[in-house]
Amino acid sequence: MTNRNLEKAALRGEPSYIWRAGQQRRLEMITQWAGERIRGNILEDGCGVGMYIEHLAPFGGKIYGLEYDFERAAEAGSRNPGVINAAGESLPYPAATFDLILSHEVLEHVADDRQAAHEIVRVLKPGGRAVIFVPNLGYPFETHGIYWRGKYHFGNKPFVNYLPRSLRDKLAPHVRIYTSHDLAQLFAGQPVTIVEKTIVFGAYDNIIARFGAFGKLLRQTLQLLEKTPLKWFGLSHLWIIEKTR
Repeated sequence: MTNRNLEKAALRGEPSYIWRAGQQRRLEMITQWAGERIRGNILEDGCGVGMYIEHLAPFGGKIYGLEYDFERAAEAGSRNPGVINAAGESLPYPAATFDLILSHEVLEHVADDRQAAHEIVRVLKPGGRAVIFVPNLGYPFETHGIYWRGKYHFGNKPFVNYLPRSLRDKLAPHVRIYTSHDLAQLFAGQPVTIVEKTIVFGAYDNIIARFGAFGKLLRQTLQLLEKTPLKWFGLSHLWIIEKTR
């Protein structure tokens, strides 16, 4: 990876470039909680290169995408003409536009996550839902890399998120990490109800590709933990927000 791409990965994260079991599982979660909204107006807020847009389209809704990074927005736009290049803190849509909004591992990267959350609520229709994934503080690895002695180190770094928050944020100033309380604060005072909040593990496709049956056993075991208090160690929060008025 070039220095320029490393810098982009640090600031924006790495979007899905290929479709594998992990993406498919999250798509199934999205469609489960969307219900009939999957056939309405849909926004992916922070769409990367457009993989989820492409796989949401067959359900029959009108799909829009917004991406802050210009190059990624252009690539996503080649999949769907409804993609624009803009910031999540100022969504260029009228209030009450969308039946469904997907924010997939995005809020941790924006300049102002509270403002971005407010914008999601603003452009939802009453009764519309937002499906939100963000990284979980309890996960044993910081998946966005760290800065050490002024240099960015890409990859999964163990136990960084278990450090005191002030120290953790010095090592990973480029990305936020969330507790349930942190997420609740983002939507405090907004006209929403929390339909579902849980924590999910990943699909570990890279481990399966490398280790085969062991990787599959690991995935099965960890995903079973989602039904137990040990989900606290999961990869991502999944929150379903419904606008009330």
